[in-house]
Amino acid sequence: MSRFFSQKYAGLVPYTPGEQPKERKYIKLNTNESPFPPSAAALKMASEALTTLQLYSDPECRQLVQAAADYYRVGKDEILFTNGSDEILDFAFMAFCDESTPAVFPDITYGFYSVFAELHHVPYEQLPLREDFTIRVEDYLDVQKTVFLANPNAQTGVALSRDEIERIVKSNPKHVVVVDEAYVDFGAESCVPLIHQYDNLLVTQTFSKSRSLAGARLGFGIGSAALIRDLNTIKYSTNPYNVNSLTMAAGIGALQDDGYRAKNCAAVMKTRAETAAALRELGFLLTDSSSNFLLARHPGISGKILYQKLRERGILVRHFDTPRLCEYNRITIGSEGQMKALLAAVREILEEDV
Repeated sequence: MSRFFSQKYAGLVPYTPGEQPKERKYIKLNTNESPFPPSAAALKMASEALTTLQLYSDPECRQLVQAAADYYRVGKDEILFTNGSDEILDFAFMAFCDESTPAVFPDITYGFYSVFAELHHVPYEQLPLREDFTIRVEDYLDVQKTVFLANPNAQTGVALSRDEIERIVKSNPKHVVVVDEAYVDFGAESCVPLIHQYDNLLVTQTFSKSRSLAGARLGFGIGSAALIRDLNTIKYSTNPYNVNSLTMAAGIGALQDDGYRAKNCAAVMKTRAETAAALRELGFLLTDSSSNFLLARHPGISGKILYQKLRERGILVRHFDTPRLCEYNRITIGSEGQMKALLAAVREILEEDV
């Protein structure tokens, strides 16, 4: 870093995105992207928006907000769109946490939570998952902190039920509970229906996974009108035009073509089940994933070596070099052809090493 870099950020360890290699073509199963292209409706509407790029985008995202409010059956004042769900999570750390209101989240979860906490000088506690990587609900009851829970959980894919989340929200009436539902469309229960019962619940989602718009960067939060006003205060104090016109248009098209999303999610879940069964037959141990990825380890080969050998064969998966995850690899569910290629490579590697 330069000699001008602020000392308040000198110790900041930034988030590490999944590898995006340029030097060769890989089967990319490392960043939980959709194997399907955006819907035709999303592409058409984004294309039509090209003609007005000389104008600023609508800071209120009015047409998109209306479409989403109708879809999720919430008020227009109960939803806020952002530049990916990372931004709404960042806003939540700024709005609902400070030195006297710490954050709490699992020790294995989305890596950006600790980065946001460090960035904004928010004290935080990481509660350990059980040995089977499940969240202990009792740990989050009446914790007197702002709670951040990815559901299904990032890295593990394990989901809590809506009833379990409700217990946590209900027991923390003086603090906000943020439920990050980036992967909810792949088999978990959304907590959006609870927002009219609990004014301390913020649900965040993204168009990156189930709606095939990772490159468009579109996320949102749903909560009480008061919570959304708080978040808008942060938005209008940082970047009022945070969602561009093309992304807004694509988002509207994706919402209108919901059958496409549903069909793709069903295909991913089917492929997930088939891939999990095949990996178990090969001796892998897996978590019970409700996401568009699997977390797997094999007792006969280290996670890092398997990752490296797959990479040599042109297949990328995600390896986390941390104590509790180092023997695992996270495998995005791709197309049927991609998963067949993965399994063939894994069989070849195991024959060599196990």
